[in-house]
Amino acid sequence: MVTTPCFQVDAFTSRAFAGNPACICLLDRSRPMRWMQQVAAEMNLSETAFVTPLKTGFALRWFTPKVEVALCGHATLAAAHVLWSEAIAPQDAALRFRTKSGVLTAARRGERIELDFPARPARKAKAPAGLTAALGCAPVAVVRAGDDLLVELANERAVRAANPDMRRLAKVKARGVIVTAPADRRHDFVSRFFGPAVGVDEDPVTGSAHCALAPFWGEKLGKAKLRGFQASARGGEVEVELVDDRVLLRGGAVTVARGQLVV
Repeated sequence: MVTTPCFQVDAFTSRAFAGNPACICLLDRSRPMRWMQQVAAEMNLSETAFVTPLKTGFALRWFTPKVEVALCGHATLAAAHVLWSEAIAPQDAALRFRTKSGVLTAARRGERIELDFPARPARKAKAPAGLTAALGCAPVAVVRAGDDLLVELANERAVRAANPDMRRLAKVKARGVIVTAPADRRHDFVSRFFGPAVGVDEDPVTGSAHCALAPFWGEKLGKAKLRGFQASARGGEVEVELVDDRVLLRGGAVTVARGQLVV
């Protein structure tokens, strides 16, 4: 019987049962897209990632329970964590992943992992029809960043209290909706991410969203290094640093389960 090693990892956290869980499947060869999507639906996490060895580095693909996505931060961080913690890659080696968003790298920085991702600067946009009603709160500003909408709210309390109508929000033309505001205390900003259109009502901690949040708040606050907190029920902290047209994302990861996929 041919089996596939798989791991559940909590990313952007230093403790189990916090941050954002991802399933990491280590493949020995490429597999059909339909099979990978079926596995992701079975795992039913916000992302399942598939890692395949190449002559140089690894191929990496990410799937929600419904669709393949072009960029995912927490599952990339989780994949790097697995490759190092399972001694598949040398501990001191930087990792290169070939993805739909180009080559992404991961490096160890003490207890944290640093990802080098493309920045997603915001551009002006009109609020799509139905957005305000779906969110149930009044935006201060609405911009578009890649496939997502970024919605600034009045304050941290408004972000934490947001309770969108997911059926309505799924009809808004965007991969997901990021709501954000300045943080009250130890962080620079807070955020939440809603993606019912791609099968993820609320994502616990979203690395790709921070590729938009970093330039958005970096310009507003006049800072290149910032600390963000994603205020989901699980919660997670993401350190970000702007370097030209790239964003460095830093966070921890914890393996919570190891297993074998037998189909």
